[in-house]
Amino acid sequence: MKNITTPTRLRTPFKTLVLAQVLALMWPSLSLAHEGDDDKPAAKPGLSQPANTAGTPKRQADGSIFLPKPAQRQLDLRTLAVTQAELPRSLSLNGRVSMDPNAGGLVQALQAGRLQPGPRGLPTLGQQVKQGELLGYLLPASASLDRADKQAQIAELHAAQSLAQKRLARLRELADTVPRKDIEAAESELASLSGRDQALRAGLTEREPLRAPVSGVIAASYAVAGQVLEARERVFEIVAPGRLQIEAFAYDPAVAQDVTSAFVAVGQGQIELRFLGAARSLREQALPLHFQAQGTGLMNQLALGQSVKVVVQTRSKISGMAVPASALVKNAANQSQVWVKTGAEQFEPRVVSWQALDASSIAVTAGLQPGERVVSQAAALLNQIR
Repeated sequence: MKNITTPTRLRTPFKTLVLAQVLALMWPSLSLAHEGDDDKPAAKPGLSQPANTAGTPKRQADGSIFLPKPAQRQLDLRTLAVTQAELPRSLSLNGRVSMDPNAGGLVQALQAGRLQPGPRGLPTLGQQVKQGELLGYLLPASASLDRADKQAQIAELHAAQSLAQKRLARLRELADTVPRKDIEAAESELASLSGRDQALRAGLTEREPLRAPVSGVIAASYAVAGQVLEARERVFEIVAPGRLQIEAFAYDPAVAQDVTSAFVAVGQGQIELRFLGAARSLREQALPLHFQAQGTGLMNQLALGQSVKVVVQTRSKISGMAVPASALVKNAANQSQVWVKTGAEQFEPRVVSWQALDASSIAVTAGLQPGERVVSQAAALLNQIR
């Protein structure tokens, strides 16, 4: 029996057809595969794949932080090279904002009475007033017996005044026979009776005007229309917008002899103070120090009675490196530390010893080396990276 063979011209199209069918079946997998991914195992359903963390901020095992450049720009991070210098020794004292006695004043009731509004009504908080401006009236209050007694005196004076007028009229008719001195005495008696009568009537009905002692702003108001006030009761407090005093308390009396300058922190800035003097007697075991604060818009930053931190610089010096106060943060052990840039994207924490330099900067006395770059801005955000 003869073997049947396929001609060569028939085998070639058959192989081409089979190869085309195989490529058609493999095309979806080839189109989705990337170079170098052919040998990777397929992901199991329900399991998430680990993300690429090469550009993610991360705290390292040694406590340092890896922070890529894009993240640094996003946090607006800034660094500062520190240098060793002789800096003034500073102290941080508790203080309180008070009124300047030469630029502020009080409006008080001299006697008991009822408060009445002025021609423009009662002033409101924050309103500008001028020295001598009428703020209100005080209608004096008196007991019923005192009022009745004054009215009886007015009646007696009125009767005496009527008699004096008639007597003066008769004397003037007899002016040719009556001495001139008798007529002048009668005129003087009538004027005296009229003046006493007017004074008593004014005491019953006249209102006491309440005027501003200085020009400034109404800082406090205790006034209500119709309010009954006691003698020496405060009605208004007026303060000059650009002049305030700061009273700080030092527990070492020697500090008063060593003060060169002082500052108080307000928001992101500071206000420079002028030292006025110190008391000579202790108050609650502390020595009061008085400072003057001046500047435009001072009332927008400070308020009467506000508690503040006063940084006092002395004549003595310390060796340290000045850095912004915003660079100081706390670590997990509640220690003071700063962040030092050791590489383009590497930051290390340094525990430091420090003293206040002024209201917005500190002096690092230990923990840093001259020339190191300290994070001066966004240190608090950098400290939160985990």
